Amino acid sequence: MENNLPKKHHDSHDHVNHNHDHEHTLIGELMCHLPYAFFAVALGLTILSFVSYFSMAQGDADVVQEGADTLFHSFHFMHIAFAATGTLITFFRYSKNVVRALFVGIFSSTFFCLLSDVFMPYVGGMLLGMDMHLHICFASELANVIPFMFVGIVNGFVMSRHEEGRQGFYSIFSHFAHIFISSLASIFYLVSHGFFHWQDHIGYVFLLLIVAVVVPCTLSDVVVPMLIAKADKKKANTKK
Repeated sequence: MENNLPKKHHDSHDHVNHNHDHEHTLIGELMCHLPYAFFAVALGLTILSFVSYFSMAQGDADVVQEGADTLFHSFHFMHIAFAATGTLITFFRYSKNVVRALFVGIFSSTFFCLLSDVFMPYVGGMLLGMDMHLHICFASELANVIPFMFVGIVNGFVMSRHEEGRQGFYSIFSHFAHIFISSLASIFYLVSHGFFHWQDHIGYVFLLLIVAVVVPCTLSDVVVPMLIAKADKKKANTKK
């Protein structure tokens, strides 16, 4: 009996610490995601450098732009899937409301993917004096967006059902993959929609992309679904 008491106390203590660890703040989450963004953007710029190097051999700016546009769409669509997955994983930690989870998964990932991949690179390029062009896939290519959104939501439901011990690994992997893919989508949007000579401003591009990745991805993956889920849970408890 004496052997069981410390174990129970230990489990209870761990449970308290676990709950305490999940008392996130916006600043805390931004700082937590900053290293992910640093490595993801650095790796993304490295990939862009290789793509630009081999593309320049062809000597045709239109070919370079077309290739960057293709890569942007590929990573943008994948970003939507990963964003929906990450949003649902966080939401289901605090609430089991399936209808609300579906709503958050669709609208949160839509808004923040547009913010990260399109609007922030677009505004950043304009501020640096580039003639940027605005392109919104949700308006012109919805038939391509929907399958990625659907798969991301289904994947989020499935991953949120994994046992707690493995869910932490899935969550970390999902966060990094989300941030890395988001950085590639933002990078190739810049190049394909007006920022052709990005090498001349690589320092500003680096800072711009970190902000464009960290803030929307943190809000999408953690802050927004957590706040909505907690509000939903508190409302349910009040009714009881």
